[in-house]
Amino acid sequence: MFDLTGKVALITGASRGLGFAMAQGFARHGATVILNGRNAEALEASALRLRETGAAVHTSIFDVTNSEAIKAAVGKVEAEVGAIDILVNNAGIQHRQLMSELAEADWRRVIDTNLTGPLLVAQAVSPAMARRKSGKIINICSLANEIGRPSIAPYMAAKGGLKMLTKSMALEWAKDNVQVNAIGPGFFKTEMNTPLVEDEAFNSWVCERTPAGRWGDPEELAGAAIFLASEAANYINGQIIYVDGGFLSSM
Repeated sequence: MFDLTGKVALITGASRGLGFAMAQGFARHGATVILNGRNAEALEASALRLRETGAAVHTSIFDVTNSEAIKAAVGKVEAEVGAIDILVNNAGIQHRQLMSELAEADWRRVIDTNLTGPLLVAQAVSPAMARRKSGKIINICSLANEIGRPSIAPYMAAKGGLKMLTKSMALEWAKDNVQVNAIGPGFFKTEMNTPLVEDEAFNSWVCERTPAGRWGDPEELAGAAIFLASEAANYINGQIIYVDGGFLSSM
């Protein structure tokens, strides 16, 4: 039920961190993976790491906020690699600043990448999925869907919106046998979170606040992604799986 052999998976923001970890997981379960990002050099280095393990890997360079570039890239993948069976909307950015000091441009940049981006990529990929009556879309949400912290208003707004966008996608495409779900990662040791990991006070808070007593390793997110991308999740739609070491369940 968890075999992904023959499937083609497109993962946005996949040159490092959680995106790369999910790509590794998909490849181990037989999928051909398409790594997306904006930096050609970083993408090729990550692709090489996967190819050294015997994985079937391709790269696709596009900005998730550019609808025309997305359409062109998706068309090229479908023509040269094959139909996209799995889409993981993982690309995201963070901007930490108090709202009283927040520039409109920074607000729009986070919203465009973290919320509008998943919509644009899904719009490009979903028509072919609907025609084939088969597809899986996984949006990467956050603990910030449910709870918040000061100084990350754009991120919270985007991820909260993505939670509801996931449900909207699920409702619209369920009739076409396309399942749309999300994963809500807790605190993971990624490049984006390096400043927080290196902040002694914040690191201590995360470890004390998380019932598991530690940050998550990116590889620990792959299992949920493999599950939602597989036939085991054929009747799961519009849901969010939180992979957070118990964070949301704790007071």
